[in-house]
This record gives sequence, C-alpha cells and structure tokens, in this order.
Amino acid sequence: MIKTYFYNFIENKMYHDVDLQTRQELLQDPKNLLWIDLYNCTAEELKYIGNTFEFHPLAIEDCLHDSPRSKVDKYDDYYFFVFHALRYDEEREIEITTEELNVFLGRNYLVTIHKKPLQSIGRVAAASLRSSQFMNRGPDYLLYAMVDGITDEYFPIVDRLTSRIDELEDEMYVEPAHEITEEFLSLKRNIVLVRRVIQPQKRIFANVNGRYSFEISEDNIPYYIDLVDHLERIADTVESQRDLISGALETYYSLVSARTNDTMRVLTVISTLMLPLTFITGFFGMNVPLPFQTSWWATGAVTLGLVAISYWMMKTFLKRKWI
Repeated sequence: MIKTYFYNFIENKMYHDVDLQTRQELLQDPKNLLWIDLYNCTAEELKYIGNTFEFHPLAIEDCLHDSPRSKVDKYDDYYFFVFHALRYDEEREIEITTEELNVFLGRNYLVTIHKKPLQSIGRVAAASLRSSQFMNRGPDYLLYAMVDGITDEYFPIVDRLTSRIDELEDEMYVEPAHEITEEFLSLKRNIVLVRRVIQPQKRIFANVNGRYSFEISEDNIPYYIDLVDHLERIADTVESQRDLISGALETYYSLVSARTNDTMRVLTVISTLMLPLTFITGFFGMNVPLPFQTSWWATGAVTLGLVAISYWMMKTFLKRKWI
C-alpha cells in the first residue's frame, strides 16, 4: 500500500494520492514537500519507489530485511534511516518486540517504509489529511514529528519496567520462589532490548562538535535538542534499571543462600542429635548377651540416658548459638 501526501508551499495546501510520475514538477519548488508512506508493501512496490527516486540498491535491500540496530547512512542527495518502535505485552511469552521504520530523507521529500502500523505514523498521516501543520516546516520537521511519536511510546514501557522491578523487590523478601528468578531474567532481557534500541537512536540525533549526522534547518534544531533530551532521559532510566535488576538479583540469590544455610543448619543439628542416640540404641539392641540386659530397670536407665544426652547437646548448641 502506497500513500502520498503533498504540500504545496505557494498555495499552502495539501494534496493526496498524487501521481508519482509528476514528481519532478511537484518537487520543482524546494519549499514543497512530498511524503510517501509505504505500509506492508510488496517487493515490487518497494523497487518501484526505489527506481523512481534512484535509491541505492543496498538501502532497498535493508528495507527488505529487518535490521537489528538503528542507523543513518548518507548518500549523494538523501539520507537513509532505520528506527525501531517498541511494542509491549506482558501476556505474551516475548513481552517486548520491535517494529522497524525505514526512512529516506531528501531535500524536499520523505519516504517512510514499515511492515506494521505505527501509531506515530498514523497520527501524522491523520493530521496531514486535514492540515499542513507537520509538512509546512520542511522534511526534517516531519521526520522529527514521527520519531518524537515513537520516542513518546518508550516512556510508558520504561515506567512499567520500573514498577515491575519494585514489585519484585518486595516479593523476594516475602517468599523467594523459582518464578521470581524467571521474572528477574525476563526483566533483564527486556532491559537489554530497550537499551539496544535507545542507544543507537540517541547517537543518530546527537550533536557532535556542533554538527549533526544529517542536515537540520536552524528553525528545527530546538525540536531535535528536545528529542535528544527525551532519549537521554530514557537511556539514563534504562541504565539505572539495569543496575537495579543486577543488584536485586544478587540480593535475591543471597536470600536464597541464607535460607538454604538455615535449613542445612537445622538438618545438621537433627543429624548430630540422632547420631549418639542411634549408636546407643544400636549397641544395646545387638543379639549379644550384655550385663543388665534382662533387667526391666535397665531399659529405663538407657532411656533416661538418651534424654540426658539429648538435653545436654541441645543446651550446648544453644549456648554456642548454633541454633
């Protein structure tokens, strides 16, 4: 599916579903802007757009295959971006998944390619059907609006991960269980995935020595500064979460180890108590005639002796604080 949105600067008017064969005329004025959105497109549609705008075959190939990390590549007269949106569902086995967005940014055109619907793209597209608020400030502002929408979707996910860490920290002091270990490992995987998405995108928009990785008009620089601030806040939160989950996991293992040691100590005390008792009863239980073996009071004496030994051992263990 190919959708087109065209902003005519002189008329200050939006047009939709324009003929791409007339793109040379549409883009003759550098202040005009053409946005082409390809949703769940076929390979033929993608190659058609690539041939129309003369995109590099390597960039088209990147669009056909999922890329594991965000990036920006500079070509002769356009830039190629790869971004990732996040989808979060606690009910699924894989809780966090990524949705890729490929973008070609030219002087006065923008081409977006995505396999699944993205809320940020849908919001900008719906607004562009009614007005030119996103397309009358240049292609770099249109790109900002889309990426800013993707970035805003990160915050609820990061906040939910923080809440889950707090819940687990409370649960592990109540009753450590095997399920808590699985939950910790699941959270750790999610945090690593979020970090792998955030860090490259933050580098794309970073200002290094007063220069950006792609051309941004002076009027739109404040928007990108705000975008970088949001990404840095998320990145800092994710780093804190990673430290929290590592510390909590170490604490959890310490608690499990301490409870295991308490159990082993009790079992050791019981085994130690039973050792002399078993020896004495086994000794007098042999089928060998022993003195006083036939006397009724010998049984009572042995029983009292067993009780005395047990009492003495318990007093010794308590005095030494072994139990």
